[in-house]
Amino acid sequence: MRPLVPAVALALAVTAAPACATDDAGSPAATATSPTVTDAASSGTAAPASPTAEATAASSRAALPALRVRRVVTGLDNPWDVKRLPGGTLLITERDRARLSAYSGGRRRTVRFPSNKIWVSGETGLMSMAVDRDFAQNRRFYTCSGWRRAGGGVDVRVTAWRLSAGARRARRVDTLVAGFPTSSGRHGGCRLLIARSGAMLVGTGDAAVGTNPRNLKSLGGKTLRLDPATGRPWPGNPFGKAQNRKKRYVYTYGHRNVQGLAQRRNGSLWSVEHGSFRDDEVNRLRKGGDYGWHPVPGYDESVPMTDQSLPGRQIRARWRSGNPTVATSGAAWVYGRKWGRLDGTLAVAALKASRVIFMKFGPAGRLKWTVAPRKLRQLGRLRSVTRMPSGALLITTDNDGGDDAILRVRPRG
Repeated sequence: MRPLVPAVALALAVTAAPACATDDAGSPAATATSPTVTDAASSGTAAPASPTAEATAASSRAALPALRVRRVVTGLDNPWDVKRLPGGTLLITERDRARLSAYSGGRRRTVRFPSNKIWVSGETGLMSMAVDRDFAQNRRFYTCSGWRRAGGGVDVRVTAWRLSAGARRARRVDTLVAGFPTSSGRHGGCRLLIARSGAMLVGTGDAAVGTNPRNLKSLGGKTLRLDPATGRPWPGNPFGKAQNRKKRYVYTYGHRNVQGLAQRRNGSLWSVEHGSFRDDEVNRLRKGGDYGWHPVPGYDESVPMTDQSLPGRQIRARWRSGNPTVATSGAAWVYGRKWGRLDGTLAVAALKASRVIFMKFGPAGRLKWTVAPRKLRQLGRLRSVTRMPSGALLITTDNDGGDDAILRVRPRG
């Protein structure tokens, strides 16, 4: 492993963007020039610069904790998600291999499950996971993945599984919700989060079809809310009484490709989203909210990520990357006194920019500053962020070539 230099506070400034879309590995934007790194406290954001930005930057640099980074699991290929089970075992998905792994006692082993049913294409494969709140009793966990349907055809769906006592086999229990739209595999999503209310939130991609995000009868380009026990739409959903069953699942709409979901300590729900050639977004979710992505006719990626010219009200992002994009992905809220200045921030992984951006929001959700520690900018493309009970973070790399890893990041001391 390469030696790592001590962390310093850094944030993003914007430069000219290439005329191409921001997608996962294999797209032109995945190798586009990353934004210039500066010492500004925040830049390229939805919030105006503070008159005291220089003082804020200096204070955040002074109080940043030194970080310790350790490669916990190695030899992986495009790990999309990692979750900790009660007892400490890590459950890991690899998108392109469609491989599910359990890691404990310093050893990784493949979990047997019907991986031949997973549809892998482009950005779609075995993606996000969630662990049931009663896992210790019922051994249930959930995946969002591409799927080969019986009789032909493919979709993206959420599946419930039961893990054997030795974490050697997973048996399919139920399909909770299916029929997320697909095309080539582009913009397949898909992020899961079980909120403190018990509801499951699902972030989906638009499948690169321009009409999906604002079509309330499509599950693409949305956040959905459902009951993980039954798969039914969650009571209180904004369109819960709609005649169309798919519409009953919709929590928010007008999204391009939701890659991250996180719940703040105050209960608010947040999403992280890939932009086109500009404006990756972090959004605070509001029930029934329209987030303004409507790339029609065709799939016109020159339109704004949040198009304020559309009918009705479109909700502005709480942070956006500006131009070019950094390909934001998974996220988790960071808590603990040892994190110092980073306590209470939202840690957002970035693929194209190869960093973790810590974002500080005020109590009402207004952006205060961002910072990207140097120690987390030497690890290549970063996909998912998971908070451990100890307060440490698990971060997945996404660099291809079979040498990806699960990283454990914590403040020293």
